[in-house]
Amino acid sequence: MSTTGGATRRIELTLHKPWFALYARIKPTLVIAGRGQPAQWGLGTWQVPADETVVVGVFLFNRLWRFGHAEFALEPTHPPALRYTAPALPFGRGRVRLSTPAGAVR
Repeated sequence: MSTTGGATRRIELTLHKPWFALYARIKPTLVIAGRGQPAQWGLGTWQVPADETVVVGVFLFNRLWRFGHAEFALEPTHPPALRYTAPALPFGRGRVRLSTPAGAVR
């Protein structure tokens, strides 16, 4: 993903942790187009290419193993909002799905 050329768009990603999760102080890692970056729980925005399909992935890491991995191929025609739901147990899979943007009216 090059920031020097090409059209870009902003996507919203809501990272949700269940209130009854059996792990503490673990933060998600976001992977966009193969580049990992630390993230926070809650709503965030990221910049992606506007005219390309981008794979958005999220995982959790507890110093011993990765868990909660989920990916979504975001196409240019998809709405710019995703929601990641973490597993309740520290060895399950997460889920990424399309959602309604925070400012949108239903």
